[in-house]
Parts: sequence; C-alpha cells; structure tokens
Amino acid sequence: MTETETIQYDVVVLGAGPVGENVAGRTRAAGLSTAVVESELVGGECSYWACMPSKALLRPVIARADARRVPGLRRSVQGPLDAAEVLAHRDEYTSHWKDDGQVAWLDGIGADLYRGHGRLTGERTLTVTGPGGERRVLTARHAVAVCTGTGAVLPDLPGLADVRPWTSREATSAKTVPGRLVVVGGGVVATEMATAWRALGSEVTLLVRGKGLLNRMEPFAGELVAEALGEAGVDVRTGTSVESVTREDGTVVVVTGAGDRIEADEILFATGRAPRTDDIGLDTVGLEPGSWLSVDDSLRVTGSDWLYGVGDVNHRALLTHQGKYQARIAGAAIAARATGAPHLESGPWGAHAATADHAAVPQVVFTDPEAAAVGLSLAEAEAAGHRVRAVDQDLAGVAGAGLYGDGYRGRARMVVDLDREILLGVTFVGPGVGELIHSATVAVAGQVPIGRLWHAVPAYPTISEVWLRLLEAYRDN
Repeated sequence: MTETETIQYDVVVLGAGPVGENVAGRTRAAGLSTAVVESELVGGECSYWACMPSKALLRPVIARADARRVPGLRRSVQGPLDAAEVLAHRDEYTSHWKDDGQVAWLDGIGADLYRGHGRLTGERTLTVTGPGGERRVLTARHAVAVCTGTGAVLPDLPGLADVRPWTSREATSAKTVPGRLVVVGGGVVATEMATAWRALGSEVTLLVRGKGLLNRMEPFAGELVAEALGEAGVDVRTGTSVESVTREDGTVVVVTGAGDRIEADEILFATGRAPRTDDIGLDTVGLEPGSWLSVDDSLRVTGSDWLYGVGDVNHRALLTHQGKYQARIAGAAIAARATGAPHLESGPWGAHAATADHAAVPQVVFTDPEAAAVGLSLAEAEAAGHRVRAVDQDLAGVAGAGLYGDGYRGRARMVVDLDREILLGVTFVGPGVGELIHSATVAVAGQVPIGRLWHAVPAYPTISEVWLRLLEAYRDN
C-alpha cells in the first residue's frame, strides 16, 4: 500500500452513474473543481445492466410484435428472432461493458476520476482505496454528493447463494438464451425480462406473490400485460410464493408455497432494490449504514449543510430520468450555495428545488403492450384525500390505433381533481403509448386546467387523439 495522499476539491461525487455524471457536469459548469469516485464502470447501472441493455433486448421484441399486427407485413415476421444478433446488438449498445467513452466525457468537462472504493471518513472527507491498494483522501470545500444508487435484493432463502440466481444484472447481460427460465416478481424488471427472454426462445414461468402485475400502476395495466404474456406463452402464476430453491446437477428446482415443483436452467429474482450505502462510511457522519438518505428538495441530506443524497439513494423515485433530474437540481444548488447566490430555493425556473419527483413521475414499462403512467393512480389520489374522478377510454376506438394493425388492445385513464379541474395522474396501456407519456407529464407537472387542455389539439390520425376522447368523456359525463 502506498502512502496516503490528500487532495482538496470544491465538490466530491461518490458514484459515476448517470446521476453522478450530471452532478459533476453542473458543478464543473459552475467552475467548481470536482472529483468523481467510481468502484465499477463510469456510466453506472443504467448504461451497462439496466436501461440500456434491457431496452436493446426488448426493442426487436416490440418491433416484431407490432409488425405481426400489420396486414401485408405479418406473414413476413412469423419466424423466430435471431437471438445471437439481438445479443450482439445489446453488447454494442453497452459498449461491450467498457467505459472509455464515459471516461472521455468526464475528462472533457474537467472532472477528475478516481477508480476505487470510496468511504466517508468524516465531515467533507472521503477516502478512496484504489485497485492496487493505494489510498487517497479527498476533501470537499463545499459538498459531497452520494450517488451510489441501488442494488438488487435477494430473498432470505436457505442455500440461495449456491443456486447462483440471476438478478437484473445477469438477466440483461446473459450471453446465451436459457432453455427454461423462472422469473420471481411482478414489477417492471420481472415483466420486461419475461417479455424479452420468452421472445428470444426461453420457456418462462413468472411467479408473482401478489394478485397481479405492476401493482404500482392502475390495475388494468397489470391485467393487460399479464394477458399478453400468457398469450405469448409465459406461464404466469399469481398468488404464488417461493418456498425453496436448489440447483441439482445444474438444474434449478423451485418449490412453491402450493407444493409445485418447477425445474429451470436459470432463475431471476426481481424482488426489490436496496440503497448501496452499507459500506460508504455513513456511520462516520452520524448516519446509519445501509439506509436510504432523507433529503430536502435541494437534495441536501437532512441535518447536514454539506452532504447530498441524489438519485435512487434517497428513495424518492427509483428511475434514471428522475435521478438525472435530481442531479441537475443538486448540482445547481451546490453551485449556488458555493457562490452565495440569492434566492436559492426559487432559482431560475425553480432550478434549485426538486418538485417533479413528488407528484409528476413518469414511467414506461417496455412490455407488449407498453404501460406508461405519470402522477397518481385513482387509488393513490383517493388515499391522499383528493376528490377525484377517473375517466377511461378504450384506445382501440381511436383512429390512430388502427394504423398499428388488427387487434389493437389498449386503455387510457386520466384522474381528475374535481376541485381544481386539473389532472393528478394519467395511465396509458397499449402498443406505442410510451411516446404519449410526456404530454401527460406536461399536463400533470404544469397543473394545466382541463379548460386549457381542450385547446391542445391532437394531430389526426395518431393515438394521441385519445386526449380528445378523454376530455369529451369528462365533459359529457
């Protein structure tokens, strides 16, 4: 081990995923010297094991499904996907798990990268242990931003480690298609990976402890996705718990709570996420290791004037786009405080206060059909005490849906605050609806009055015309 070196910066960022990169980008743009510490690949979970590879796997699946609905085209796309080509494209999309391009970007903005494990060792101080055991102490004049994200949670089942189960990382980076795959979970990762690997040739069994899929969305979202998965050949079993998992002569054996025995080549647990804060020295600054970080709307940790928790670690919204949104705000807030800028919390366009992660969080689930939602579901709005009304529309009745081919199935819902006549939430389910969700996000985040939405005229014939149908249904009933 070499002698410990101490280096001072204005800002130290722990974690070089999309969130950490965006914090560093903002603080460097403000002229603050910035160090970024990363123990794995610059670009983080999203670039190599989550958003990017999963969508690369899913895009040909969705494109083929769309093509099979179009008269004149469907006969040409009845064959199987070229799994080798899909996986090769996935590898290209993840830069073959090399971060040269991301490192070059950090160099370009003038941020210093330190590879190794970073731990807080006191106020405004981080010690980095490099791959060769070398140690450097980084001190921050103004702020340390924790952007370490989350990791997959595995259930407490005896002997599970010996089974070598997949988490989301293995599911998105696997080099071959398993003949039989068991997926445990009913959320986004579970449904997307069941969709992808079934289309690539796996026999997929989806085990869901609860009553349905995608339980954070409107119930019809999970119902439509479950129906489509079943039609695609996925064995969907709801109300099913896993009692034991073993690997016998290479075969995974799952025993359910009902006593059923399922054999597979691999098993994926998509059963939740936990903050990656267990070994970053939180105890040295009076915080609990492994805990979520409680923050204010400038992303500053409660009770601190120098520590920030940005992205998944604060548990506000475990989504890459929301983490990047928070990062831009945190970077601006750090810069404003460092330079003594007035009116911090209001800022230009509210730039120093995160509000969109309270009530206007958009999400798209890239299954077939897609499910997209923003804001509150009907149940959430009612539980929060709002006087609301849900307005539903069958998306198949919109002229633009017919262009997607025969048998379009989809549904739309908007949740209206009756006292203010604004939208609290919107949900779309159906082919192509992922591109609709930003219009809904603008309406919810902007609290656009229903009366003004009448004058946002949807183009014809597109499925966005569902907006007109929703507004008509609200007016007429």
